[in-house]
Amino acid sequence: MRVMLISKAFVVGAYQTKLEALAAYDDIELTVVVPPSWREGRHTLHLERSHTRGYQLIVAPIAFTGHFHLHYYPTLPAILRASQPDICHIDEEPYNLATYLAVRAARRVGAGTVFFTWQNLLRGHPFPFNCFERYVYRHVDAAIAGNRDAVEVLYQKGYVGPVQLVPQFGVDPQVFRPADEHPPHTPFTIGYAGRLVQQKGLGILVDALEHLSGAWRLILYGTGPMQEKLKARLARLGLAERVRFEGHLPSTEMPQVLAALDALVLPSLTRPNWKEQFGRVLIEAMSCGVPVIGSDSGEIPYVIGEGGLIFPEGDARALRSHLERLMADAALREGLGTRGRARVLAHYTQAQIAAETVAFYRVIRGNVESARGRGKR
Repeated sequence: MRVMLISKAFVVGAYQTKLEALAAYDDIELTVVVPPSWREGRHTLHLERSHTRGYQLIVAPIAFTGHFHLHYYPTLPAILRASQPDICHIDEEPYNLATYLAVRAARRVGAGTVFFTWQNLLRGHPFPFNCFERYVYRHVDAAIAGNRDAVEVLYQKGYVGPVQLVPQFGVDPQVFRPADEHPPHTPFTIGYAGRLVQQKGLGILVDALEHLSGAWRLILYGTGPMQEKLKARLARLGLAERVRFEGHLPSTEMPQVLAALDALVLPSLTRPNWKEQFGRVLIEAMSCGVPVIGSDSGEIPYVIGEGGLIFPEGDARALRSHLERLMADAALREGLGTRGRARVLAHYTQAQIAAETVAFYRVIRGNVESARGRGKR
């Protein structure tokens, strides 16, 4: 089965382990289309060629990089004509221009089509994105949803085709693994990795730290518009010397960074136009055997399960209580670290994600061939 996967996400080297896992199946001949780079805010992610065995990687020019809804690949129709895939997997939301154009081009070469969605809030889109979405819903062969709420949103918006719940990415547990030696830190090291934006609940994290006793430090990995405001507030509270801003790191450095933490916190806050869709850094830290603490925003409680601690979003006192427990109880830290890694091994490895994705590809191909037999394509 010839599969073409189109995704800007795979400019990130760590994510490419999923591609190797997909390509390892004997019945899969995988071609992946990626842009040379993708801009996120002020930061540009350049293609990292980290895990490229077993599949063909095509670097295609991208128009409107950094524009999630408007970007597209001008040469994709020609690539599809040359490759003639059986399945075209567009790793984008159904209302994006890239998805609309890819579905049209893929149908012209007779490929089965599937899109991916994280969208976990029911909301409409302005013209022309609402038109893109309606076209994709009518003409696509299947959908993959990255969280439980996204499945419900698809049905509420009128999509009637097959849908499979599969997270977009897992982790490679041989890459994200516990440190060989992890002696207790003094001070206790708390980590956060992600965009420095309001909806990630960083203000709540600072509230929790304001009255956290004992020896601790916080390391923030990432950039964003809240950075200067956070620095100013930490200075006013007399906490600036306890907090380090490390900026954005290459994905290949994250396993070592996460494994060195005593705890990772994701204190996300639901907003009218956003709630946490997954929280990938959680499974990365859990795979490293690091205890995680997450709010109950969106998919976070389902991701963490029994592998970490959950607090009500916006509740700084509850977050501080969890941190105090971890700081005081080495056995609890070890137990959560062990359970978190076990949960990743059971549900969130790249191999597991690939297995579920390939199984769905086979269903899609069977459905497409059956429809052709009935003269419906």
